[in-house]
Amino acid sequence: MKKVLVVVGPTAVGKSSLGVDLAKMFNGEIISGDSIQIYRQLNIGSAKIDDKQKKVVPHHLIDIKDLKDGFSVAEFQKEARSLIDVITKNGNLPIVVGGTGLYIKAVIYDYLFEDECKTNEDYDKFTNDELYEKLLKYDPISVEKIHINNRKRLIRALVMAENGKSKSMILAKQQHKLIYDCLIIGLTTNRDELYQQIDMRVDKMINDGLLDEINHLIIQDKDLFRRQAMQGIGYREWQDYYLGLKSQEEVVADIKKHSRQFAKRQYTWFNNQLTVDWFDINEIDYRTNIEAKVKRWLINGSI
Repeated sequence: MKKVLVVVGPTAVGKSSLGVDLAKMFNGEIISGDSIQIYRQLNIGSAKIDDKQKKVVPHHLIDIKDLKDGFSVAEFQKEARSLIDVITKNGNLPIVVGGTGLYIKAVIYDYLFEDECKTNEDYDKFTNDELYEKLLKYDPISVEKIHINNRKRLIRALVMAENGKSKSMILAKQQHKLIYDCLIIGLTTNRDELYQQIDMRVDKMINDGLLDEINHLIIQDKDLFRRQAMQGIGYREWQDYYLGLKSQEEVVADIKKHSRQFAKRQYTWFNNQLTVDWFDINEIDYRTNIEAKVKRWLINGSI
């Protein structure tokens, strides 16, 4: 099996820095596992690495899309897996670094995506209750996992069932197993310190010109906040500012609050979905211990 090193953790914990250091030490190339850094125009709010770091170590899946482009988990999976093949073939180590858990899991696990389906039915004319009843008839297994008010998922599951590819059938084909020999390193720290680091990062974004970045974008695109790209924390909060509903100070406070909430969800997700070897960044030798573990894994698979 191809070896893939993965570095995960909450926002602002130091993943990017560790990824670069490990890549330099183990002849690696970094595949970004971040759903916002793929967009060329979103630099400051996405905490994107600078050009200097890119020159030190090859980075992939950064700046590959424009704001008006859509991007799906399925596309990310395809691109990342292709990169893993090429990087491995060239004798280097693929290192996936990021905090977008679903993107990362989709790459390293036997995660299946259904083909795009079409429908002749006008589901918009049905109420949520009617959609739910229809799905209960066609795919009773899936309907148990979809809330009746989640209209988008109800319709998607119905369309899949109509095309003979029910969501439950697709999920049943997955064994939820790793398709690579992965070592998943996670960085952690105590909550107070993490929250402080998050606040400092947001303040730095403001000082670096985040508002100017968005001002420039909104002049070019009047539909800016309708774009998928702008749903990331650090960007979506500014809509209320431009609508005159919140001050800059209130928006900054919202970004900090949402970032802290997101960090908490990231911990929960990674602990429930992946087998992570966690390292506390407050431990004096945590970098040395990580390097030793990676070295053992590369030599003989022992971790």
